[in-house]
Amino acid sequence: MKGFAMNLEFPDNDEVLATVRASAGRRYTGLLSLGFLGVFLVYMAFTSSPGLGWQVVLIILGVGAIWMAERMRRATSSAIELTSTVLRDSDGTVIARVEDIEHMDRGVFAFKPSNGFLLRTKAGTGRDRVWRPGLWWRMGRRIGIGGMTPGRQTKYMSEAIATIMATRDL
Repeated sequence: MKGFAMNLEFPDNDEVLATVRASAGRRYTGLLSLGFLGVFLVYMAFTSSPGLGWQVVLIILGVGAIWMAERMRRATSSAIELTSTVLRDSDGTVIARVEDIEHMDRGVFAFKPSNGFLLRTKAGTGRDRVWRPGLWWRMGRRIGIGGMTPGRQTKYMSEAIATIMATRDL
């Protein structure tokens, strides 16, 4: 017996070790707030606009808020899955390969989503910018996980990633 590290091997590379989903309460609150804001701005544009310029601005902002609510609805209907090899969206989008993760920041003062954590991948592994409102975002080498997610799920996932990173570096 080689010790505790023997129990941390992951024979099945496709087994889901941790899952993070948007909580229903936060999801509905966010979607209703953005949707209401969009409808209200469009309503204001047609009922009490001070001029044509402001009417156009209010319509653009209202349609933008409704569009954002739809993007958030689609994004938060998905989930984030962690396997021993990749961090991925449940639609199959690879967020990051676990072997490429260089650093994780869970601190209070980190630039991270609410109830989440920040990952930084190795140099040369940066990908295109992706934003799934309320769930995750990626800008080059930086990846933010969280937003409308419960803190216990993201904490568990971050601990699982930290464990994988620690066993990888042995």
